[in-house]
Amino acid sequence: MAKKNLEIVVGTWGIRSSFRSLIAVLITVLIITAVYLTQESGSIRLVWEYRSNGLLSRCDLFSGRWVFDNETYPLYKEQQCTFMSDQLACEKFGRKDLSYQSWRWQPHQCNLPKFNATALLERLRNKRLMFVGDSLNRGQWVSMVCLLDSWISPKLKSMHNNGSLNTFKAIEFNVSIDFYWAPLLVESNSDDPVNHRIPDRIVRVKAIEKHARHWTDADILVFDSYLWWRRTEMKVLWGSFESPDDAIYKEIEMLRVYEMALRTWSDWVEVHVNRTKTQMFFVSMSPTHESGEDWGGGENCYKETDAILDERYWGNDTDPKVMRVLETVLDELKGRGVNVQMLNITQLSEYRKEGHPSIYRKQWENLTEEQIANPSSYADCVHWCLPGVPDVWNEFLYAYIVHHHHQL
Repeated sequence: MAKKNLEIVVGTWGIRSSFRSLIAVLITVLIITAVYLTQESGSIRLVWEYRSNGLLSRCDLFSGRWVFDNETYPLYKEQQCTFMSDQLACEKFGRKDLSYQSWRWQPHQCNLPKFNATALLERLRNKRLMFVGDSLNRGQWVSMVCLLDSWISPKLKSMHNNGSLNTFKAIEFNVSIDFYWAPLLVESNSDDPVNHRIPDRIVRVKAIEKHARHWTDADILVFDSYLWWRRTEMKVLWGSFESPDDAIYKEIEMLRVYEMALRTWSDWVEVHVNRTKTQMFFVSMSPTHESGEDWGGGENCYKETDAILDERYWGNDTDPKVMRVLETVLDELKGRGVNVQMLNITQLSEYRKEGHPSIYRKQWENLTEEQIANPSSYADCVHWCLPGVPDVWNEFLYAYIVHHHHQL
C-alpha cells in the first residue's frame, strides 16, 4: 500500500491520513488512525496505527531509513543562515562533499509532514520555545533558528545572549526561541556557558532551581542530557559550591547519579510546569561515531562520506541502559499526569556516521604538529554539521507542535 502523508490531529495523539487524490481514497477501504505512546522492547515510540482491508498496521515514525533527496534537502543553505554556529558550519570550514545535507528521513509506511516555517511561526505566535541542555541541544536550537531565519525579514529578528541564556526573537510573531546551557540539567561545576571543560566534574544532584527558574514560563520545553554523563563514575556534591568546607563529596556509579539527577528534574517538572499550557519533550541520546570498528571503517568519522544503510546497526558508544533510565523516569511522570514526549532520535542518528563536523569546524585552540599529521585525532564525531541530522530532529518537533490540535 502506498505510504501515507501524516497529519497529527485533535487532542488525542492522533494522525490522520491526508490523501492527495480521490483515487487514493477509493483504493483504501477503511483507514482508522491514532497515534499513541506505547512501550515496545523498552522504547517509547510514536506510533501511527491504521486499519486497511481489515488488517491492522502500525507505523513507528522513528523507525525507517535515510533516502538521498537533493531536490527537497537541504531545507536551508548554510551560508544564508544569519546565526549559523562556526562549530557546525562544515562547508564554511572546508568540507567539499556536501551530500550529508541532502538526506531525508523516511519512516516505514508513512511520511513526515513537510516542514513549513510560516505554519510553525503562526503556531508559536506569542509563545516561547526553549531548548535546555548541552551543546547537542544547542545544535538543535541553531538548526531550528536556521530553519526559520530566511522566512523572517532582517529587521524583524534579533539574537541576544545573556550568560547561559540565548534568545532568538521573531519580532513580527512575538516568538522567542531560546537555548539555555545546563549540560547535566542539575547544577554542576560545568555550568559556565564558556568555561566548562573541567576534568574533575562535580554535580549537585538535588539542586536544579538555579537553572530551572529560567524555564518556568516557557510554552514548549525541549530537554536533553546525555553527552556529559559519559564516564563510569561521577563526583556528587551534597552542600553548595559556595561553602566547600561544609560540603560532602562522594564518587558514585554514573547510571545511579544520572537517575538521581533525572528524578530531581522530574520532581521540578511535576511541581512547577503548567501541564495544561506547556508542551514538553526530551531528546534521546545523540550517538557518537568515535570508533570506526563499529561499522568496519577507519579510525572514526573522519573521511566518512556515506550513511549506514544497515537498519540493524547500533554503535558500541551508545548505552541502552542510559536510555532505559530516561524511559522509566518519563513513564513514571506520565503515571503522575505529566506528559513529556521522548523524541527518539538515537537509532536514526546512528546511521549517519558521515554527518559530523570531523575536522571541518572552527578549532578553538591551535592544533599541534602531531594533530595536523593525524587529522582523525582531532575529528569531532560528536556534534552534527548543519544543515544536517538535527534538522530532522526538528521535523519531528514540528510535527508535534503544528499538527497536534492542542492549542498551547
